[in-house]
Amino acid sequence: MPPELPPTHTAVYITAAGGPGVLMPREAARPVPGEDELLIEVHAAGVNRHDVNQRKRGPSELHSDVPGLEVAGIVRDAGRRVTGWQPGDRVCALTDGGGYAQYAVANAGHVFKLTQDMDFFQAACLPEALFTIWHNFFNLADLGPGESVLLHGGTSGVGTIAIQLLSRLGHPVFATCGSPEKIALARSLGASAVFDYRDNDFVLGVQQATGGRGVDVILDMSGGKYSEPNLAALARRGRMLHLSPGDGADLQVKLRAVMAKEIKITGSLLRPLPDHEKTFIAGKIRDHLWAHFTASTIKPVIRKVFPMREASAAHAAMELPDHFGKLLLDGRSHEAWIG
Repeated sequence: MPPELPPTHTAVYITAAGGPGVLMPREAARPVPGEDELLIEVHAAGVNRHDVNQRKRGPSELHSDVPGLEVAGIVRDAGRRVTGWQPGDRVCALTDGGGYAQYAVANAGHVFKLTQDMDFFQAACLPEALFTIWHNFFNLADLGPGESVLLHGGTSGVGTIAIQLLSRLGHPVFATCGSPEKIALARSLGASAVFDYRDNDFVLGVQQATGGRGVDVILDMSGGKYSEPNLAALARRGRMLHLSPGDGADLQVKLRAVMAKEIKITGSLLRPLPDHEKTFIAGKIRDHLWAHFTASTIKPVIRKVFPMREASAAHAAMELPDHFGKLLLDGRSHEAWIG
């Protein structure tokens, strides 16, 4: 262990199942990187819906009780099998939990190097969104050149990046949102058309915008609520992707409608993917997407940055109906933890 590293650090723990108030900072042993891992001093951590859902379920034997699936910061140590990284490297990373902390570990294959002009807060918005976008659209849906996309939740952390990225890659992107402000934001990011889901008329809007053909791929973050409208909005041989089980209700679709259009329905959970699959996705992101972010041609929409000690306030903000964009935690300074 390098002598400059402290034996302990502070991390935010899920202390019980419940509301945001169950998130509590605690002192604990500093994590030690495994043989394929990097130790990262966390300057910024992303807040994701998965963190909120994990908090509601409470402590678990399956995952770290410190939430946080993406961080940006500085490499401080590396496992014995790691090559290509040096202490002092500026990075962002996908983590398997543990991001709400002064130090976090990440598999070296899931880490991205930052240029000197890349901001830690912008970078902390990227890993979860980019892994989600590549895995769903390009691995599962096999999105082809020029194919169109409909995003439910177009102003979420994933949605705001997906609109910018997919439209820049040549895909017509449509989105649903729930307020005039969110609709305006989605349009400003490059969405071809945006529909208010409260009107439940996005099917007509999609059909009109595509000349009656429908869209090729739908990414739905709301569970099975819009299953039948989604089927109606899809083109022949379209693909429906689910990112959230929603309220846990079973998916209800008319099988004949699925058969008539030869629709594929699937979904994904990113966290349980094996490390080698995440490493494969990371390679694709570096090869095909990362240049858009190192060149700052695409920028995340940051709603608010909270001190790390206020993780509970960040969770409360995410659960508000007017939430959009990305919420982040600042772990750079003593004040971020102590106040």
